[in-house]
Amino acid sequence: MSKTAESEGALETRGIEPVPESERTARTRELFPTWVAANISVLLLTMGASLVVSYKLNFWQALVVAFAAPIVSYGLVGLIGIAGKRGGAPGMALSRAVFGQRGNLLPGSLIWVARWGWETINAVTGAYAVLTVLDILFGVKSNDVLVIVTLLLFVVTTFVISGLGINAVQKCNKYATYLFGLFSVLVLVYLIANTDWTRVFDQPAGKMSLMVTGIGLIAAGGVSWIPSSPDFTRYLPRTASSVAIVRNSVGGAGIVVLPMVLMGAVMAVSTPDLASAADPVSFLGEILPLWIAVPYLLIALVGMLLINSMSMYSAGFTAQTLGFKVPRHWAVSINALISLIFGGILMLVATSFMGSFIAFLSLLAVAFSAWVGVFGADMLRRKEYDAEALVDTTRTSAYWYKGGFSPAAVASWAIGLIGGLMFTTSDWFTGPLAANNPIGEYGLGWVATIVISGLLYVVLPKPAVVVPSEVRAEEKRETLAV
Repeated sequence: MSKTAESEGALETRGIEPVPESERTARTRELFPTWVAANISVLLLTMGASLVVSYKLNFWQALVVAFAAPIVSYGLVGLIGIAGKRGGAPGMALSRAVFGQRGNLLPGSLIWVARWGWETINAVTGAYAVLTVLDILFGVKSNDVLVIVTLLLFVVTTFVISGLGINAVQKCNKYATYLFGLFSVLVLVYLIANTDWTRVFDQPAGKMSLMVTGIGLIAAGGVSWIPSSPDFTRYLPRTASSVAIVRNSVGGAGIVVLPMVLMGAVMAVSTPDLASAADPVSFLGEILPLWIAVPYLLIALVGMLLINSMSMYSAGFTAQTLGFKVPRHWAVSINALISLIFGGILMLVATSFMGSFIAFLSLLAVAFSAWVGVFGADMLRRKEYDAEALVDTTRTSAYWYKGGFSPAAVASWAIGLIGGLMFTTSDWFTGPLAANNPIGEYGLGWVATIVISGLLYVVLPKPAVVVPSEVRAEEKRETLAV
């Protein structure tokens, strides 16, 4: 918890400006429930089922996928989160130091638009949870009006939580972690007692290539959080342990992803329709007894609220870096309105939720990964950020570079993005290089994107690292003293 949050009440008013050192009093252990909450999603159950039904993996292969995916994706979340403690600012604000004040608008715009889709998927999943509970408890069947009402309630609640700021988000994350853990244990106990384990363990092994594809699929969801990671570490002091940042990021995500994916894989053996359900949550009412299904769905609903709150919280910063001259909590309202509109379209028009989700996820990861490759490579040479230069969007900014652009960063980002898409395959889009090669076959277009953009940025000539203004002032005082 920051002093800002304590002194100003529940509403966080700080925007993209760096947090003063005196207010950076957060602790690395607070990241653990943050990334637990970011993964409380029944979509992981359905994705786990897809490993068995669509990819034909057995239990042990699904275990490897569920173990490796959060290490890969949230390891990157933790590593990029180190930039937050170095600069004390949100990820897309720190990104100005890499791309230039104008150059940053390019990846910032794409990431902001990509968040619309991510928030829409989460809002739709939350609305489905409400509709399923109403059906189970009261026999109320879904209709167009009820779809819009439940979606509206979900989006408004999300807006309230994210608009209040990091203090509210972190408190909600903490309590949701306890509740989710309790009911997940109940589900696990029920599955252990009622599953035909002979059938589960008799499943034949699938192709190794599809194991790699599965890791790429599950990890893609975590990749979408990487640019947001500094948003949740900017209140950490500069002396905070980098190892602890990575450890808590991976640990918080892994403790949810591993059991959820495995539960989905186990459920799919007896209920293969789980992998292609018309909506991602209604099947829980059929698989689990009422006394577990209802509270678990409600916890899942809370989880989706928190995931969307975290996403919109970061989206507010992204909107501010794009030039929206409004407070962060009002910038959040733009994404809330967009997710409401797109969510209504998806629930009323789309015929296959999971097909749309998996296709979207593969493209979403590529959109985020081009930024990740460049920003991550830049972190290898930049240990500090100039607070004054980050918020100065004029030609006087030390991060103006050439006409407001860093040519190396922008070129690496653009080429990495195009290159990654060429290796990407999904129901919506198949790149020209996606067929007949390992990367395309394994669904690792986002990996190719990170590698291409990162390596290109390393070899291209870059602007000199800007020495922070406070460091320059200190050096000047030392010189005068001598």
